[in-house]
Amino acid sequence: MNKPIRTIAVFCLALFLALMVNVTYLQFWKSDRLDEDPRNQRVLQASYSSERGAILVGRTPIAESTPVDDRYEFQRLYPQPFLYAPATGYFTFGNSTGVEASQNAVLSGDDPRFFVRRLVDMLSNEPAQGGNVQLTLDPAAQKAAFDGLRALGDGVEGAVVAIEPDTGKILAMVSLPSYDPNKLASHDFDAVENDYQRLLEDDRDPLINRALATRLFPGSTFKVVTAAAALSSGKYEGPDALVPGGATFQLPQTSGESGLIDNEGRNCGSGEITLRQAMEQSCNTSFAKLAIDVGAEEMFRQAERFGFNADYLEDIKGQARSVFPADLSEPEVGQAGFGQFDVQATPLQMAMVMAAIANRGVLMRPYLVNQVQSAEYDAETTRPEEISQAVSDDVARTLTEVLVSTVDNGTAAPSAIPGVRVAGKTGTAQRGVEGQPPYGWFISFAPADNAEVAVAVMIEEAPGRSIAGGALGGPIAKAVMEAVLQ
Repeated sequence: MNKPIRTIAVFCLALFLALMVNVTYLQFWKSDRLDEDPRNQRVLQASYSSERGAILVGRTPIAESTPVDDRYEFQRLYPQPFLYAPATGYFTFGNSTGVEASQNAVLSGDDPRFFVRRLVDMLSNEPAQGGNVQLTLDPAAQKAAFDGLRALGDGVEGAVVAIEPDTGKILAMVSLPSYDPNKLASHDFDAVENDYQRLLEDDRDPLINRALATRLFPGSTFKVVTAAAALSSGKYEGPDALVPGGATFQLPQTSGESGLIDNEGRNCGSGEITLRQAMEQSCNTSFAKLAIDVGAEEMFRQAERFGFNADYLEDIKGQARSVFPADLSEPEVGQAGFGQFDVQATPLQMAMVMAAIANRGVLMRPYLVNQVQSAEYDAETTRPEEISQAVSDDVARTLTEVLVSTVDNGTAAPSAIPGVRVAGKTGTAQRGVEGQPPYGWFISFAPADNAEVAVAVMIEEAPGRSIAGGALGGPIAKAVMEAVLQ
């Protein structure tokens, strides 16, 4: 071979090797980054044009892909949009939220668990199919929560979460106002953009899942945590343990009305009263004094054992972290003892508190995805997982007795169910802004002796109504518990 031909051959071989190296780099080393690059329109179009798996409640689809006669071939359909939008989220071109986002790998069929299925589809030239995601939601409980909140009238803003105490399954997750994800799944992109902007500009924030993402002062519902800390300290024992009472209490290191705690006329005695009476009457003075007596460090530890200051829900995005601050001063921990100062909680968090007490003190990790199913319905079921021993069995039993008394004889009476022992606690939390109405809370579980459901109701706004946790939240919690127990 003469020199010019040999030179050309070597040059061509070098080009060929460079091409092979580049293809290998792009296909194997850089493929994930290219796939995930938001500028990669081919990936977006391929994903948007595939038959995405269904999101199920039981065997009923609450999100599914239906064939359409346009370039994208399939469109996402939400048969009960407003009821389930906080859970499903939406799936649109280049964007998704809720379960549609967190379980995208399963729904699109890209999850590593579906590798064999994808390989078979590729070799047989069949279109890829996504897997299904079955949620833990109970349709009766979900509807009861949705109808209960909606019955409070136009303009209501609030959320409901229900949990199965011994597993952590989320049985209901409702947020109002809701929205229609079908409009965001449309193939008319101009209409989608207009509707999305309208939702973003809505002062009521319908796109926010208040069950997970809204943190507010928990108010008197937090007294359950304070009672747990007091009982766990060993200084108090049993539902009739004597605790500080009194009509008013001046926080340490304060003077005047800004540091004066009162009970708004409720019967809280003049000296010592029982823990049962303090909870039944929701005595601010009692729980402020108990929190100071227990101390900031133990209050902090108790709150964290119930799940504060951490994230535990792993199968849906958007969870806000509930907060109990560290290193509080005496007046600050006194205010925290009845759910004010800088204590912040989501409805999910307060449902977790009640679920732990209902489960003999054991806090289970909450979860929303019950099963992941392949296109052939091979299923992988989520296993319940214990997070912590929030309180001892004895403390949980004492708290249960006190909370049952609060339903039978105290402020939580609106949640009473005939023939069923119900444990519950009201909460009405001040916003900290003069002239603004409070937030309403209600937390409960039933049956008290072998609980099947724990519920948290949060009412942020209810135009035209006087917000009170018991009067507004109690009937909603009752309806959700009845739906699960029937």
